[in-house]
Amino acid sequence: MNKQILKLGLPKGSLQEATFRMFKKAGFNLSVSERSYLPSIDDPEIEPLLLRAQEISRYVESGDLDCGITGNDWILENNSNVKRICDLVYAKQSLNKVRWVLAVPDNSSIKSLGDLKGKRIATELVNVTNDYLKKNRINAEVEFSWGATEGKVSVGLVDAVVELTETGRSLKAHKLKEIACVCESTTQFIANIKSYRHPWKKSKIHEIALLLKGAIIAEEKVGLKMNVRKKDLNKVLAILPALKNPTVSSLSQKEWLAVETIIDEKLVRRIIPALKRAGAQGIVEYSLNKVIY
Repeated sequence: MNKQILKLGLPKGSLQEATFRMFKKAGFNLSVSERSYLPSIDDPEIEPLLLRAQEISRYVESGDLDCGITGNDWILENNSNVKRICDLVYAKQSLNKVRWVLAVPDNSSIKSLGDLKGKRIATELVNVTNDYLKKNRINAEVEFSWGATEGKVSVGLVDAVVELTETGRSLKAHKLKEIACVCESTTQFIANIKSYRHPWKKSKIHEIALLLKGAIIAEEKVGLKMNVRKKDLNKVLAILPALKNPTVSSLSQKEWLAVETIIDEKLVRRIIPALKRAGAQGIVEYSLNKVIY
């Protein structure tokens, strides 16, 4: 009997480190040598392949890959007909939401979209940019850029650029100003339509998605456990936010209870002192690998 295999495309380049870390937190050990495009993974049912994020949606659509991780921007750029499984917004590891923006030099006479008529724009995201201009009834020339796009507008090779930005710092460093947002994009887990109809592959894809989403949710949360006297329980519970109700269990000492919950990490520094004042003792904060709703 042939072993069933799921072919998985992973993004090489800027998203690679974050993707590998996310998979590790989800329970998969991925590794790859510096010049290899064939990572190893400790799941014999998965066959991973490293590709540029720009290409993954095309290979998923064609069926060369069963599923993959790429940006929504490249799905739109390639006009790929794929099944979107879930968003993978992973703010701590550079898989958070990004924007493609129209930008011009700070000293440019171009102040608005209307000023772009008849101008030349460089970008890697040609099709999406053309669609955006058409929607806004702007007739401009859009040319493909292989890279160093910001530099082309700075030296006058083009009048404007459509460039990827997350914080805007790169635009400022190149003395550019944003005049419009062409699109927003998040990292997506996608699947081939035919593969998704295959019962085993569909099940495997959803297992991976479940673990990845659980790892992402856990990244911004921590667990808290503590001991609380019965007389102080209501005061402590009033302080604690929780996914549902905190777990409360009895201890060997009858007047004491154990309380355990999950909270947003950003709340910890405010909540722990409040818990202490409310009577909680033996407070322990611990990291989480996955949180599954």
